[in-house]
Amino acid sequence: MNGEYILTDYIERAMSYAVYEELEGDSTFAGTIPPCLGVLAFAPTLQDCKHELRSVLEEWMLVGFKLGHELPVIDGIDLNLTLEPVCEPMKSL
Repeated sequence: MNGEYILTDYIERAMSYAVYEELEGDSTFAGTIPPCLGVLAFAPTLQDCKHELRSVLEEWMLVGFKLGHELPVIDGIDLNLTLEPVCEPMKSL
């Protein structure tokens, strides 16, 4: 983790936990990220599935931020806000 791009680092680390499976019958692929419940993608090729899974992860994170859901800590990267907001005095503006 380089620390400069925390969201990018989080996404890359989460993607390293991705599990892909070729589905029987139609030979499509399914992908999940077990630490991130609900992140699931389907696509006709493995490459497309990886791309779709990353997109689903990004959208899942945005919804989590918007709704205040607790996101899993992945490899020490904690995106959950635990600090109270700090208001600057009007004089500082």
